[in-house]
Amino acid sequence: MNTPVFGVVGWKNSGKTTLTERLVSELTDRGLTVSMVKHTHHNVDVDRSGTDSYRHRMAGAQEVMLAGGSRFALMHEYRSQPEFELDELLSRMAPCDLVLVEGFKKTPIPKLEVRRAERQTSLLAEENPSIIAVASDYEIDGLDIPVFHLNDISSIADFIWKYVHD
Repeated sequence: MNTPVFGVVGWKNSGKTTLTERLVSELTDRGLTVSMVKHTHHNVDVDRSGTDSYRHRMAGAQEVMLAGGSRFALMHEYRSQPEFELDELLSRMAPCDLVLVEGFKKTPIPKLEVRRAERQTSLLAEENPSIIAVASDYEIDGLDIPVFHLNDISSIADFIWKYVHD
């Protein structure tokens, strides 16, 4: 996939999902097609016990696609395989203008760190060179990378779009 990819990272409850949701809205309002990859440390299951698709997975199907109306969901069982790396997940996605990635802190893609005053923990950007900007709801001094106000969605979107196209 040659689609530009940009990450959003931060500690738990820092506002990553809220920021990515606002960025998706801003970028799609500009006419772009944006896709998302959200990493979680929990098992993902959009299926429920007793449904037909759940029964197919439990019977041993490697992939089950649930399709209808206006969307589909593809469930892939890892079984004894390790969890896919980001590039493997991206290769399964349809082409678009930009993929935003929430999580995958250690994956070497350009990222923005999200910070909130009430959740002041260690600054990931000080130790992770793939973090190229910070969005925060408080002032942060001493960084050699851009720092945006967390609510300046337009400027953050401009920065991301310019960065992935330079």
